[in-house]
Amino acid sequence: MNYKEIYTDSINQPEEFWAAQADTIEWYNKPNTILSNDENGYPLWYKDGELNVCYLALDKHIQDGYGDQVAMIYDSPVTQNIKKYTFSEVKTEVAKLAGGMQSLGLKKGDTAVIYMPMIPQAAFAMLACARIGVTHSVVFGGFAPHELAIRIDDCKPRAIITASSGIEIDRLIAYKPLVDEAIELANHKPKKVIVFNRKLGARVPFKKYDVDYDALVYGSEEAPCVPLNATHPLYVLYTSGTTGKPKGIVRDSGGYAVALKFSMKHIYNAKEGDVFWAASDVGWVVGHSYIVYGPLINRNTTIIFEGKPIKTPDASTFWRMIDEHKVNIMFTAPTAIRAIKKEDPNGDFIKEYNLSSLKTQFLAGERCDVATLEWYQEHIPVPAIDHWWQTESGWPMIANMMGVEYLPIKPGSVGKAVCGFDIKIFGENGTELGPNEEGYVVLKLPLPPGTLLDLWKDNPRFQAGYLNKFPGYYFSGDGGFKDDEDYIYITGRVDDVINVAGHRLSTAEMEEIVASHHAVAECAVIGIHDDLKGQTPLALVVTKHGEEIEHYQLEQEIVKLVRQQIGAVASLRNVVIVNRLPKTRSGKILRKLMRSIADGEEFQIPSTIDDEAIVDEIIEVLTKYQIGCYK
Repeated sequence: MNYKEIYTDSINQPEEFWAAQADTIEWYNKPNTILSNDENGYPLWYKDGELNVCYLALDKHIQDGYGDQVAMIYDSPVTQNIKKYTFSEVKTEVAKLAGGMQSLGLKKGDTAVIYMPMIPQAAFAMLACARIGVTHSVVFGGFAPHELAIRIDDCKPRAIITASSGIEIDRLIAYKPLVDEAIELANHKPKKVIVFNRKLGARVPFKKYDVDYDALVYGSEEAPCVPLNATHPLYVLYTSGTTGKPKGIVRDSGGYAVALKFSMKHIYNAKEGDVFWAASDVGWVVGHSYIVYGPLINRNTTIIFEGKPIKTPDASTFWRMIDEHKVNIMFTAPTAIRAIKKEDPNGDFIKEYNLSSLKTQFLAGERCDVATLEWYQEHIPVPAIDHWWQTESGWPMIANMMGVEYLPIKPGSVGKAVCGFDIKIFGENGTELGPNEEGYVVLKLPLPPGTLLDLWKDNPRFQAGYLNKFPGYYFSGDGGFKDDEDYIYITGRVDDVINVAGHRLSTAEMEEIVASHHAVAECAVIGIHDDLKGQTPLALVVTKHGEEIEHYQLEQEIVKLVRQQIGAVASLRNVVIVNRLPKTRSGKILRKLMRSIADGEEFQIPSTIDDEAIVDEIIEVLTKYQIGCYK
């Protein structure tokens, strides 16, 4: 079956299509009801099915005779430690931790917060929760106590599972004092804090609620998998909200398992036994779907990587990992590739390693500019597939479905709609737009299995944020367009469109042009206030390592490029060189923060920022060149 046929079937006959996909996983009780609605009229999948996601990820493979296959590779360049675990070894660790959690009073229907670095115990904790029906909420390790406290108060965990420390390149971050401070700040008080002591020298103050992770596991019996309803919340994952209060995305169990199995096969083209590496963090949705649950359900070897694309120790780390662990399929953010490109523009490190095991490179998380895509394809002869999805969707919505039919790559496009996602481009009044007309990216209901169930205990916010703008459709918050072959182009969040003298211009389009300059490693274009035109664009660029170019020359060349390709209407006049761009720890550029700084508005430095010192650097550069409110 080719892409067009399988996609059309998924849209025209969704119940039949997803009933067939449900047969690809093992249920305790197979669902009779494939599609229904909840009490608010929102679609539900497999509501009368029973299963256990941890069973699918571990026990099933052991029963099928694959207990000795390597399930998990822990590679930590920051501690110079590599360890491999078979499916049987992971199952023992997980089942004993789950038994220990039960002995502390945790049971089906409870919640637990996991606040861990990228170590195997983070994945063990997630799977242990799934095993006994405890809904987990992973909070990115190193988040400030205030942010952790907000999440504690929202999901009210019975326990927190943490570690003594994380490592940020070469800096030890003591987690336990952060957890203790968050509990003090929170109104809700968890009963227990389970602490995995890494013995790396971090301070681990003892509190009465503390339980030693190793002692708990050692002294516990293995817990069996608990049968759970398909709609049982597997996890709550918080994502930033416009109000400042994070949104708790609720993920079900049954629909998610089916969707992940489908995606591993049909999008990522992963065969059982392949080595699959998502270079992300368990604190993000990529870590949930494609470090822990997706690869393990599909019987792939997954990699837990405690390091960075550069500086651990250098820009060769990714290529060393692929060579050493024989990675078949990789997934990372374009930001990581740009960082490598900046440090090693000629790809010299790449030539030192054997990358013949690699079949495909997937990119997501931040829009992949054409220059980065072309640099990758020049140096590594495997398809580089940009694709698009969100925390809310849980798995890709737009992609080149490599396990169905390889379609030609169009630089700048994230591919075509994935099976089950009926994607439209709407104008402001809710009418569907034609080819190459930019508008809102929306998805017709029902969304396929695996997508968000709700916001945690806040359905009114769920309805207002996603469903009310265009009734009958999910509003993605992103802008984009389709070309005449139904390839989809995402132009960025709708608030990243700037209005220059009445002309709505995409900053994403300008970024593509700026990034095409030979001296530019990465860039961001933002709209800043202008008394005459309303807004004018400002380009902030990071130059390639070893590239020497005068600021004035670079500015003139970039302004000329934008004028040639968009026209004088773009009004790009200001280009500044910065050492780095402010980003979240997951690699997303904080454009809104930079706009607020340039416009002199009050701003809060988000807890997700990778380095607060960069804010002072941005202010210093804007002051130097007298830009925005710093004139």
